[in-house]
Amino acid sequence: MPRTQFFIVFLLALFSFGSLLSQTTAPKYSNEFLTIGVGARNFAMANSVLAGVNDVTAGYYNPSGLLGIEKDMEVGLMHSEYFAGIAKYDYLGFAKRIDENSVAGVSFIRFGTDDIPNTTQLIDKNGNIDYDRITRFSAADYALLLSYSRKTSSGLELGGNFKIIHRRIGDFARSWGFGLDVSVNYTYKDWKFAAVARDITTTVNAWVILLMKQLAKYLLQQETKFQKTLQSLRSQEYCWESLVSLSSVINYNLLQKQIWK
Repeated sequence: MPRTQFFIVFLLALFSFGSLLSQTTAPKYSNEFLTIGVGARNFAMANSVLAGVNDVTAGYYNPSGLLGIEKDMEVGLMHSEYFAGIAKYDYLGFAKRIDENSVAGVSFIRFGTDDIPNTTQLIDKNGNIDYDRITRFSAADYALLLSYSRKTSSGLELGGNFKIIHRRIGDFARSWGFGLDVSVNYTYKDWKFAAVARDITTTVNAWVILLMKQLAKYLLQQETKFQKTLQSLRSQEYCWESLVSLSSVINYNLLQKQIWK
């Protein structure tokens, strides 16, 4: 084995071991819907397809594997349901060969729950329960993966993903996130090595909580009503004090008359 090939194989093996170790020791919980997987064949292999994936689903697992598509164009679709149909998971993938050394792909993923009852407006302004005020909303995570792979003159297959993440909870909250994945494949005789670095930019999500704005507006309205009620009570209290004072004067005059009699 030439020294260059041996060095490449050694680095890939070391990098793969390091990636596996980091995944087992540092789990993350943001954007977990991207760890479910896509494709019936890949699910049957428990998603252990990093080096073997060579179809349109490689855009999800290992973008370098897109170079293995057999035709100039491939399309993949998948739909599955979780928790007795409460959550729905959908995938659409597309890959197109640019030339014999490069392939581009697009993957779209949605994982969400629909028809969630919104009871925040269940009680009207008069304090009555009105079931007609119940609306429904969806809570869903979306991902768009833009993939590109290219084979170099040295035999390395390089790939990368640019990920756009969008998460939405009805009209209450939403977020956007961006991330990058890089991958490399190398084949030596009957051996194939692959390594993928996911979320090298950590794929941070920036949230906007719209519910807080609605809550602030509601509290402001309630504060305005409270101020009006307080002013009304103060006015009534003033009237009551005036009546008490007038009653005291009348009682005093009557008492004076009784004394003089």
